[in-house]
Amino acid sequence: METQRVERRLLAVLAADVAGYSRLVGIDEEGTLAQLRSIRLELIDPAIAVHRGRIIKTTGDGILVEFPSVVDAVRCALAVQRSMAERNAEIAADRLIALRIGIHLGDVVVDGADLLGDGVNIAARLEGIADPGGISLSEDVWRQVRDKLPEAFVDLGEQVLKNIARPMRVYRIDLAGTGEAPHLRLPLPDKPSIAVLPFQNMSGDPEQEYFTDGMVEDIITGLSRIRDRAEFELRLQGQGHRHQAGRARARRSLRARGQPAQRRQSPAHHGTAHRG
Repeated sequence: METQRVERRLLAVLAADVAGYSRLVGIDEEGTLAQLRSIRLELIDPAIAVHRGRIIKTTGDGILVEFPSVVDAVRCALAVQRSMAERNAEIAADRLIALRIGIHLGDVVVDGADLLGDGVNIAARLEGIADPGGISLSEDVWRQVRDKLPEAFVDLGEQVLKNIARPMRVYRIDLAGTGEAPHLRLPLPDKPSIAVLPFQNMSGDPEQEYFTDGMVEDIITGLSRIRDRAEFELRLQGQGHRHQAGRARARRSLRARGQPAQRRQSPAHHGTAHRG
């Protein structure tokens, strides 16, 4: 019996989602969803069309897009993040929406209108370790765009990405031109804060990862609905440098009411800045 041939393509895959989505929905569900619809219609969809991308799928707060050109994929991400920064300048700090974007260039499996495989999974994991308002790139993407775009790139070193077999070198686009990660100016809490850090799957079975992710989501959703008792700093999906950065932010948050903590820079923000 002849095995059916699998269709494959080499594509740039862009994954994006909303940082702190559960918290925002817990505070104002209808307002958050209305903002997301507006952002899609006014900023994201037009940028994708201009840069010849195709939306593969959308989730509640996320989007997956393919591009035939990796340069166009990065240019699209830059256009979206810069437009979001301008838009957020007029939004209340506790209600602003910040996107995280990851881009990978890889071989993917075509399944009808959908794309599958490691190429897609890596883009999603790169998005997961991106800073709010930031863009993370795989080394394959960086090699293609470093001499074609004027932006500077920060080498974050090899990162362990969730459910990806080998560590990958990751780069961050220096949107601010300072070598520092983008920083959201959120209001400082005047009450003790709680940081929700990710649970580790101790079973050794990768199929159980969604249980730990679901527990974190449920905790965050529950805490975000408590409006009168405390301000909560909520963190999701900490792997590699993201997990260490989450711990540092947790320490700062939990000491917010006392003497300000000494400023620290997470390991993710060390590295060499490269300019194309």
